[in-house]
Amino acid sequence: MSTPRRLSYYGYVDRPYEAVRRLVLSRADELFQRATTTASESARDLVAELHAQAAGLEVGVDIRIDVAKEPDDPGAGGLPPVTQVALSWKAAERAAIFPSMSARLSVSPMTFAETRVEFEGIYQPPLGAVGRVLDSAIGHRFAEASVHRFVNDVIEQIRRETAEPA
Repeated sequence: MSTPRRLSYYGYVDRPYEAVRRLVLSRADELFQRATTTASESARDLVAELHAQAAGLEVGVDIRIDVAKEPDDPGAGGLPPVTQVALSWKAAERAAIFPSMSARLSVSPMTFAETRVEFEGIYQPPLGAVGRVLDSAIGHRFAEASVHRFVNDVIEQIRRETAEPA
């Protein structure tokens, strides 16, 4: 088994925390599935860029995402509240040859009209020693780009589905 690798990324959405929190808690599965579909389409564009370095390997793949809501952290001692959702995903087909991901997506207020969206995860490269080599060569770049795209797509979905602050 290959060594797990950590990934993190965050961004901001110009929507109030309470609106973002309600959306994440009520429709997380739907929200994240749409974002993974968009990220998967974007990953196919990345494949074209990395194709020569990947020795012709197709690295874009449809994924299955599982979502589990976690208890809110109400914040204490001046810290802001945090809403967290546990995510895990793996390839929908031939999962043994693609990386798997376990992560937490958190949302927390920044201002009355802005919310931080943070992703922290660990992915497991597949295929033992061969997987480590592929991950070192290009896999980690693909994983990082996919996570960045996913978070940005989640932010865009939140923007579309919540009212603009007054």
